[in-house]
Amino acid sequence: MNTENWFPLKNAESVVSPSLLIYPDRIRHNIRTMVNMAGSPENLRPHVKTHKCAEIIHMQLEQGITKFKCATIAEAELLATCNAPDVLLAMQPIGANMARFIALIEKFPEIKFSALVDNSATADFLGDIAAENEINLSLYIDLNVGMNRTGIPPNLEALNLYKHVSEHSNLSIAGLHVYDGHLRNPDSTIREKDCNTAFETVLTLKKKIVDAGLPQPIIIAGGSPTFPFHSKRKEVIASPGTTLLWDAGYGGLFPEMNFLPAAVLFTRIISKPKAGILCFDLGHKSIAPEMPFPRLRFLTLEHGRQIGQSEEHLVVEYDDLKISEVGDEHYAVPHHICPTVAKYEYLQVVENGKVVDEWKVAARNQKITV
Repeated sequence: MNTENWFPLKNAESVVSPSLLIYPDRIRHNIRTMVNMAGSPENLRPHVKTHKCAEIIHMQLEQGITKFKCATIAEAELLATCNAPDVLLAMQPIGANMARFIALIEKFPEIKFSALVDNSATADFLGDIAAENEINLSLYIDLNVGMNRTGIPPNLEALNLYKHVSEHSNLSIAGLHVYDGHLRNPDSTIREKDCNTAFETVLTLKKKIVDAGLPQPIIIAGGSPTFPFHSKRKEVIASPGTTLLWDAGYGGLFPEMNFLPAAVLFTRIISKPKAGILCFDLGHKSIAPEMPFPRLRFLTLEHGRQIGQSEEHLVVEYDDLKISEVGDEHYAVPHHICPTVAKYEYLQVVENGKVVDEWKVAARNQKITV
């Protein structure tokens, strides 16, 4: 695989900017790396929130991956239409999404769906809806091991909820879900130690579940930062997401991971309003703006400081006044790829230096049909 000067387009003059370019050979490399690290595709449940794209789901299915994780009903429906056999909605369904989840199960009866829950009231509500529709729902208990975003601590409360779900006539307890996205120390030795410390509480809970005579839990653990550690564990399914496309954020924090950036922003200089200032057509609408500057890593500017951004514009302070002209094409890797993908209706597919196709970001909206 060409790792030097791999990104430039040979037909750039016909490509609209800004665009998000996608490189399938690099995606395949990242999928193979994921499988090799996990030892088997059976040990993987990758997240689709990063790409939301049917073609990339099919690329994973071709490599033997059958279990997937998603964040929205639309992403779950996309997976189902791709005939992904096993789909976990990794967002506790509440409100109208409860009925949508049931409708999804009824529309795709051949797909094995499951969801997360972190409290008995929601579990009971889901159980009542399942009973009304004469179906059985598969649920994982969502655990909080320190991120403090969702889930419950892996203690007696979690054990009682696990038991509660297992006893409901229209619910099936599947296992435990553990997301430790807060563990991002760039020192891999420290990050692994932190990961193992947090996971010990999950293993303690698992033992209590088994000792209580409850169903043996399947454990789904981690995201991309802790994937190297969870992928080594026996009887644990790892669930990375960003690893499929990679980005400058994780690439900078975790250079030891053998993943390649597979998505590149294509942009042009649209103005040089004063000496030392370049303006690109890369505003909030084209790249995830929640990060502090820098929000992207230029592949074609050796130096430059991102100093401002608005809806359509990115302003960069640049000290070489000779080489950059209005209309010049440039390439950059976003710092956060997942919400950047959602900015685009289509991804531009690059092979051998040319845009040859476009892939629809099919689950970028809240709803497909359900």
